[in-house]
Amino acid sequence: MRARASHLRVLLSRALAPSRPHPPARALPQITGLGGSQFGASFLGRARFFSADASTAAQGGSKPPAAAASATGGDGGGDGQSGKSEQADAGKSVRGGPVSWLSFLLLLVTGGGIIVYYDKEKKRHIEELKNRTSAVKPGQSVGTAAIGGPFELLNHDGKPVTQKDFFGKWTLLYFGFTHCPDICPDELQKMAAAIDKIKEKAKLDVVPVFITVDPERDTVEQVRDYVKEFHPDLIGLTGTTDEIRQVARAYRVYYMKTEEEGSDYLVDHSIVMYLMNPKMEFVKFYGKNYDTDSLADGIIKEIKEHK
Repeated sequence: MRARASHLRVLLSRALAPSRPHPPARALPQITGLGGSQFGASFLGRARFFSADASTAAQGGSKPPAAAASATGGDGGGDGQSGKSEQADAGKSVRGGPVSWLSFLLLLVTGGGIIVYYDKEKKRHIEELKNRTSAVKPGQSVGTAAIGGPFELLNHDGKPVTQKDFFGKWTLLYFGFTHCPDICPDELQKMAAAIDKIKEKAKLDVVPVFITVDPERDTVEQVRDYVKEFHPDLIGLTGTTDEIRQVARAYRVYYMKTEEEGSDYLVDHSIVMYLMNPKMEFVKFYGKNYDTDSLADGIIKEIKEHK
């Protein structure tokens, strides 16, 4: 093996040496005599490749200057041909590239058209939205929320009551339930105090109304005992499950049972008071953030502006 490797190195150095004459082609086939192995055939192919490259390099380096001048054309004609050849090669590189000038131009035109079309459609869509927003449908009041509607309930004396029974009066509505531990009592006390303050300051009568959102437990008797604790003018309303659901939906009131354990449960609900005009039309709502004074002053202001 060592002798064979040494022999191969000698042959490779001779093939790669440019200054020495190359071994004749007939000497190379002797390599295959190393046993007829694939290694010998592979080395034969590599040796022929290196031999051809070295022969070309040697012939180019040994060419005399005159021959080189004649090959390039000493009278300048060769320069013209070389220039034309370079221009032709440059043209081929552009035409043979991945993107030609024509396709690039088409891409620019198409992209510009898409941008213009998108911008135009965007402006048209914005204009349509503005027109829809500014359009007022017949029969709708401007600036008034669609809150309120007809209802049929029972008051705390067991008598049927509808929204028509409150016509001609300013009404303040609150939705809650009698088993509420803290929020409902606080809001009803605030409502009662604001009603008295409105009458004292502006000599205006406002009817306070409590509507339950727990019809299963808030019977007529339960509601009657409950409203007496806050104000003598407070009217309590109750009804069936469907009737309470209907009135709550009309006034956009949210309510849901929580922490249910047998018959003991709480009701999560909206904490809002609704001010209704003498036609039982919605005017304004007041949240928990209003105290007694701000609630009374706000109601007085709304009533005076609507007169």
